[in-house]
Amino acid sequence: MEALTPLHDPLSGVVVVLLADFLRQHQGWGWLRLVAGATPYKDVPGLTMVKVMGSGHGGGFSLRPSATHQGLICTFSHLDLALKFLDSPAVQAYRSRARECWTGVLSVQSARGHWDKQAWQASSAQALGLSGENEDKGEQGDPGLGWAGRPHSGPFAVLTRASIVPTKAMAFWRYAPAAQADLGQAPGCLLAMGLGEAPLVRQCTFSLWQDTAAMLQYARQGAHQVASAAAYKHQFFSESLFVRMQVLQMAGAWQGRSFDAPALAVQSTAPADAALAGSRLAGVPSLEVSHV
Repeated sequence: MEALTPLHDPLSGVVVVLLADFLRQHQGWGWLRLVAGATPYKDVPGLTMVKVMGSGHGGGFSLRPSATHQGLICTFSHLDLALKFLDSPAVQAYRSRARECWTGVLSVQSARGHWDKQAWQASSAQALGLSGENEDKGEQGDPGLGWAGRPHSGPFAVLTRASIVPTKAMAFWRYAPAAQADLGQAPGCLLAMGLGEAPLVRQCTFSLWQDTAAMLQYARQGAHQVASAAAYKHQFFSESLFVRMQVLQMAGAWQGRSFDAPALAVQSTAPADAALAGSRLAGVPSLEVSHV
C-alpha cells in the first residue's frame, strides 16, 4: 500500500477538500482529529499530502476558535484514488458526526508559492485519467476541453494559505477579520471558510466561486484590497501559496445550502493562468489575490 511520503518536486495530482461542522456531541471526536493530524492517513493509497485544520468562530477567519468547524485538505496522485477516499470509512466518519459536511474533488489549474516549502503545479492529464486524443488537446491548452472531452462547466475554487511572521501577527490580524467578512458576503462567492494549521500564524482560506469576474471583483476592492496591500508593504508572510482549482465533483451541504454536483468537467490550464496573471492588484506586482 502506498504510504504518505515527503515530495521534493512540485506537487501534482488532484485535491480533496472536506469541510465539517460537527454535532455538539461529537466535538471531542473532532478535537482528537486535530491532535492526531496526518497519522491516521499514513497508509491511504495515493495520498501525497494531508492537512487537518481547525477554523475560526462560525467557520470564519477569526481569533476566536470554533469548537465544531474543521477542514481536511488532501492531495492525491490520481483522480480514481481521490474518489475512492471519499467513499472510505475515514470520510464517512466525518459525515456521520457532522451537522453539515461538504466535500469536493478538484483539479489544480494554476498555483503560485509554497506550502511547507513544497511548490504545487497544475494537475496532469495522467492524474486526471486523460489519454489519447483528449490528453493531446489538454497539453495544447484547448480552452474548450473538459474532463473526458466534455465542455467546461461549473464553479471553481481558490485556496490560499500563509505562514505569518510571528512578530507581525498582531498587525496582520488587524486587517484579516474585515476582509473575511467581505468574502462571506461577496457576490458570486458560493462558499467560504477560514482554516488554520496553528493559531494566529498559519492560516488558510478556501472559497468557491461562481466565476472569475466575481472573484476578481472581491480581490480588487474593499477590505481585502486594503489588507492585501498592507500584507505586501509590511511583508507579513514568510511563505504563501495561491491555488486556483476546477471543481470535478462536490457533495454535501454548507450553511443550509446543498452543493451536490457530480462529475463536473476539467478546464484546461491556459485560461486559468491568464486569469491569475491578470488578478494582481495594481501597484502590487507579486501579491496573490486572496491571502486574508
